[in-house]
Amino acid sequence: MADKEDKKVEVPKEFESLVKELDKLSALEISKFVKFLEEYWGVSAAAPAIAVAAVPAAGSEVAGDAEAEKSEFDVILKDPGAQKVAVIKAVKDITNLGLGEAKAIVDAAPKPVLEKAKKEDAENAKNVLEAAGATVDLA
Repeated sequence: MADKEDKKVEVPKEFESLVKELDKLSALEISKFVKFLEEYWGVSAAAPAIAVAAVPAAGSEVAGDAEAEKSEFDVILKDPGAQKVAVIKAVKDITNLGLGEAKAIVDAAPKPVLEKAKKEDAENAKNVLEAAGATVDLA
């Protein structure tokens, strides 16, 4: 939190109302919104490949650290817990699957809910599932 307080970003006037609306959303909802915008406009919010390619040129130690850090995670539902219905709803929301498909994943636990997800998406999914009462593992 200290970083957020130290680094205050000034919101341009033309974006004030949009930022106020986005502040009302959860991180998972914002993530879904970003994915929608990427599909709608046919763009990607991912970092340019040029920046990623420049990292190994910085030195062998930096390149080794970049390779050691995992960039894709599997979100594995280990146990739905006592609140199975809430977990099914959470799986449905996270995966955009139908209710029956989400229930099949929960019934088959331990089972991956997301595979090869970005770190932020995986952590958001884990938090949502745990809030619903599930036991979750990131692999």
